[in-house]
Amino acid sequence: MVNTEKGRVVLVTGASRGIGKGIVSGFAKRGASVAMVVRNADAARDFAMELSDAGSTVAVFAGDVTDRESMDQVSTKVVERFGGIDVVCANAGIFPSARLDAMTGDAWDEVLRVNARGTLFTVQAALPFLRKSAAGRIVITSSITGPVTGYAGWSHYAASKAAQLGFMRSAALELAHDRITINAVLPGNIHTEGLVDIGDDYLRKMEASIPLGHLGDVADVASAVMFLASPEARFITGQTLIVDGGQTLPENSDAC
Repeated sequence: MVNTEKGRVVLVTGASRGIGKGIVSGFAKRGASVAMVVRNADAARDFAMELSDAGSTVAVFAGDVTDRESMDQVSTKVVERFGGIDVVCANAGIFPSARLDAMTGDAWDEVLRVNARGTLFTVQAALPFLRKSAAGRIVITSSITGPVTGYAGWSHYAASKAAQLGFMRSAALELAHDRITINAVLPGNIHTEGLVDIGDDYLRKMEASIPLGHLGDVADVASAVMFLASPEARFITGQTLIVDGGQTLPENSDAC
């Protein structure tokens, strides 16, 4: 595999599973130095070791995206280890289910705290170092749920994902003065560990809603992230890239 990212330092939050692991793997296998930011460092060490044994440069950092001081400390440690930060992938997020009748204020606040405020703190903590990069890049993992579609039981999640995009568009105007771009990927149905226990019948139903006929892979999202972080995307900022196999296109289920 060509080391197209060699010399760049990439910070990825929510890096211990799912899409986060896919983003880490994509950048690491292409030569970047990758900082995996996770709440529980033990949960990521085996994966980091696996990549390191294969010749990649990966390190694990424990941090809490909802705590600005924690993220400041993480960013400082990443710079001490790797010499800078060039790309920030704000990927950490939670997606508990709660119907409107049963949703509590605490449940609502927790999802917005992790998904929206966590994005803010991740960006703020890395910003001094991104300004020193020759090409600072920020890529947010949002979702089609909220910005494009709705899903019953996920109104708090949908609100948080839409909030990320509102933040991104205004932040793009501020960051443009520092030649830093900020964009977002909006995944549809992606095959991750979270789908392991949902059953084959429901998986088939999910696949049937996608014109391309199958769920996405975490590598599909990682490829989109890497494009938005690349030199080729230097004139793209404040934009979204949907990665859903056409899931949001049909007017009705018969159109698939």
